[in-house]
Amino acid sequence: MSDLSLENPREERYDFRAIEQKWQARWKEADLYKVETDPAKPKFYGLEMFPYPSGAGISVGHCRNYVPMDVACRLKAMQGFRVLHPMGWDSFGQPAENEAIKQKRNPSEMVPEYAANYKRQLNLVGMAYDWSREINTSLPDYYKWTQWIFLKLHERGLATRSFSTVNWDPVDKTVLSNDEVVNGRGWRSNALIEKKLMPQWYLKITDYAQRLLDDLDKIKWPDYVKALQANWIGRSEGAEVSFPVYGADSTISVFTTRPDTLWGATFMVLAPEHPLVAPLTTPEQEAAIKEYVERAQRMTEIDRQSTERTKTGVFTGAYANNPVNGKPIPIWIADYVLMGYGTGAIMAVPAHDQRDFEFSRKYEIPVVLVYKTSENQTEAEMTEALPTGGVMTFFPPETGQTSPTCPFTGEPNNKETVKKVILWIEKNSIGRGIVNYRLRDWLISRQRYWGCPIPIIHCE
Repeated sequence: MSDLSLENPREERYDFRAIEQKWQARWKEADLYKVETDPAKPKFYGLEMFPYPSGAGISVGHCRNYVPMDVACRLKAMQGFRVLHPMGWDSFGQPAENEAIKQKRNPSEMVPEYAANYKRQLNLVGMAYDWSREINTSLPDYYKWTQWIFLKLHERGLATRSFSTVNWDPVDKTVLSNDEVVNGRGWRSNALIEKKLMPQWYLKITDYAQRLLDDLDKIKWPDYVKALQANWIGRSEGAEVSFPVYGADSTISVFTTRPDTLWGATFMVLAPEHPLVAPLTTPEQEAAIKEYVERAQRMTEIDRQSTERTKTGVFTGAYANNPVNGKPIPIWIADYVLMGYGTGAIMAVPAHDQRDFEFSRKYEIPVVLVYKTSENQTEAEMTEALPTGGVMTFFPPETGQTSPTCPFTGEPNNKETVKKVILWIEKNSIGRGIVNYRLRDWLISRQRYWGCPIPIIHCE
């Protein structure tokens, strides 16, 4: 066996500390990463998400995020580009406030200390940043421009204030995001979360829903990312239909992408937060409804929409009128219906929607087939919903009528039939065709101390 030390007698080792300190000092002295001013050179702008400066300092995870852009910027510089590669601190918001609460200090004292430590560590790593352009989002000389943008949006009606139901932590006395609610409790205080109606500020991104969708074709993003964005915007074509409530001077509006299945709507479901729940609930059902609503309010929207959960609900005791045939249908509440999508109410068609089918079987609600795959098909033999296929069945005249309640007998289960039905319900003043988006306006107020002050004063 050979002695490797004798074959390679060189004992010099790479002294990374000395090398790095030497060249980092030279880079700083030469202002190497400051943007060049030569207008003849092409420009390259490299920007990563600014970090939240915390007491822990940077980690390997930070490096995984920042090193690739650093490499790209260095490459562009060697290729003759004028490179702008800035860095700053996303120092307003919840992470800084939570750290301040933990340390029992004011965040205005802590943020500069933590930012200075981050800067020191990033320089140790050797990142090529133009520090002359360093920003800090919690300093007035930065957030005054955030406020300026807000005021411009407000002038144009794009920043609006309205009441919204929020997750309220009674111990921390603050609003929590859905992600901060775990099993109905605050992630930090472990207190049971309360739903409170509070004034909130919104940015009206819904005004740009279609443009956001159309302009996805103009950006060079991977197809799967574009698909995620399109699903987030969630464009749906359908109809808004009004259901009169028996014994009340009110109607329930629902959005549906399947107005062609109106003849199979055998019940309605309201979100527990729907404003009509309380006035429509009969005295006999008040206790059950109250208990169910309180339980639903402690759940997150993700939990409520889980396909793995058994669907639950409570009958309000009230009935609505199915506008296409005049039949009374019961009005239920269920936590799988969300106030934030559509109108917060759905018409339930168990024959052609699996979720509605499971609900109807559990609570013994009738099932009515609108489309059949064979003439002899019956509801009793169904083991699951029939969302596609079949042709529209015959619906005989109701008592006192001379013509069938549905003029679309024999029509196939497809989009063309849906379009025909929308025209028919508009002609008969039952509803109207509309486009709905899953996208919601951006809620920007959180009732937290450490955040950009909204530049509005309420004098009343």
